[in-house]
Amino acid sequence: MQALVFDQHVQLKEEAPPPDACSQEAIIRVRRAGICSTDIELCKGYMGYKGILGHEFVGVVEQAETHPEWLGHRVAGEINAACHTCQTCHAGRPTHCPNRTVLGISGRDGSFAELLRLPYENLYALPHTFTDDEAIFIEPLAAACEITQLVKINPDDRVIVIGDGKLGLLCVQVLRLTGCSVSLLGRHAERNTWLADRGILIASTPQDVKPGADIVVEATGTSNGLSLASSLVRPRGSIILKSTYHGNLTFDMAKIVINEISIIGSRCGPFAPAIRLLEQKLIEVKPMIHAHYNLTDGLAALEQAASPGTLKVILSMD
Repeated sequence: MQALVFDQHVQLKEEAPPPDACSQEAIIRVRRAGICSTDIELCKGYMGYKGILGHEFVGVVEQAETHPEWLGHRVAGEINAACHTCQTCHAGRPTHCPNRTVLGISGRDGSFAELLRLPYENLYALPHTFTDDEAIFIEPLAAACEITQLVKINPDDRVIVIGDGKLGLLCVQVLRLTGCSVSLLGRHAERNTWLADRGILIASTPQDVKPGADIVVEATGTSNGLSLASSLVRPRGSIILKSTYHGNLTFDMAKIVINEISIIGSRCGPFAPAIRLLEQKLIEVKPMIHAHYNLTDGLAALEQAASPGTLKVILSMD
């Protein structure tokens, strides 16, 4: 099969080995795959990953040896595959299983290929009320939904999301549904005017937003995002970290201690509410799609996805 494989550098392999059959996992023919900022960071050495890239996908179940009821279903899938035998799994935290593999990120080939394999329990059958392109956003939208599971957000809270990339644009839409006041601070205010119709304040410089927010979501994908977030949050407020990037962070923690600021890491999230939000048309994703490429042009797709200002780039396996 064709696949985009990373091993020190990215290459398109015309004859990559397809996934082996497994009694506990389905084999899925990928229809679309989205390029995420994490994929770009993996290509810089993040996580030390080697293998087929990609974790945002929509596809059709092609092989399901022990669960034939899945055959032919259009699906998306959670990316963490847990062992279900360790103490962490038994405690109900499978996404933090120390033995887990992660689709296209750690120990498991990903979705930039014609075929992939995932456990049945990770799969979600998709309604026909949204397109394959929209379905690509389920995984990052789930990550945005995770914020409301980690912290209680009240309607009278003031929230700032910094970073107007793909994840930041999803976060502000999810947070606005709580009734709180939401501001988006980013570098591309001119292209985000469509969010103003949803009651979201668009700002292009830190001076355009009032500091002292109850909650700041850091989704810049840069090493200076935490410093900016700490300047905008109130004492005893919360910072939610959504950025992943290759490299170490140098940061003065004195302000965090003195102002008693809570810092909460956040990554993957629940698929079911993300699917419902798309099905009910409560989240808009079409303005975020910047380009489509065939898998055979995957190197060019990754190059565009890494260019400043680019939002979602989608790979087609058709």
